[in-house]
Amino acid sequence: MTCTSLFCNTNLTPRRHQPLGEYLRARRELVTPDEVGLPTVGLRRVTGLRREEVALLAGMSADYYLRLEQGRERNPSPQILESLARVLGLDNAATAYLLGLVGAKTTRSRRKVRREHVLQGIQKLLATLQLPAFVEGRYFDVLASNPFALALSPRLAVGENRLRAVFLEPSEQALYPDWDDATARLVAGFRASVGTDTDAPRLIELVGELSLASERFRQLWARHDVQAQEGRPMTLDHPTVGQLSLNREKLAIDGGSGGLILAIYHPDAGSDSAEKLALLASYNATNENERATRQQTGI
Repeated sequence: MTCTSLFCNTNLTPRRHQPLGEYLRARRELVTPDEVGLPTVGLRRVTGLRREEVALLAGMSADYYLRLEQGRERNPSPQILESLARVLGLDNAATAYLLGLVGAKTTRSRRKVRREHVLQGIQKLLATLQLPAFVEGRYFDVLASNPFALALSPRLAVGENRLRAVFLEPSEQALYPDWDDATARLVAGFRASVGTDTDAPRLIELVGELSLASERFRQLWARHDVQAQEGRPMTLDHPTVGQLSLNREKLAIDGGSGGLILAIYHPDAGSDSAEKLALLASYNATNENERATRQQTGI
């Protein structure tokens, strides 16, 4: 039997999905006793903290915490969850995600799936920007992009998916000198983007596909890292112009369904990367003109 579901065990047989328990277990396994001030005595058979250690530090009974991980306790208070967040070292974004795993249960079944749509004003903005820019949806699908983005990577074309490109396409992987860091941030940002709506068919399909095709994705997804989408410096190794040091901004925009992000890449003014980006744009424009001419002449 082949596992195509998002939630499968090591024997590739379906099991009941327990978002809260899975998240607590994954984060517990990433925290060492030293990080929370506990002595390490004797041989430890578990990765990270034991359940009873988490319970002790969070001020609850071991049995209650066990019920949380097993999904038998489904309505913990915000105070309980915030105590667990403190013990597990969660930042603001991860804590909000943890709280949402409980708070979203009452509304998830009523939520309607809406088609992601890029407003005309954003389309016009992309056309006028003289920088690589594109719009991505909640599941990191590219919904709109400009020619400068395509010059940076052909995988920024409309219809592409950023996760599929970075994890499955060798040419896209080669753009990132530190691919491990880039993929870790990408998956953590993806979790933040999809939030607690873990039963969405689109999410199950995409994560199932990537989990089967990429060991790296499977490992990162199992960590349950959550990172807010925000701007940061980045380095790309472009096959035409070489290394580019760029700033990436991610701006939330209104698309009628929520969750749309406008991504813009820009270099520091007067930098070597600014010159390279201008050269790349010029090179791409020349190629586009040549292709248009060939199409018109039938050559």
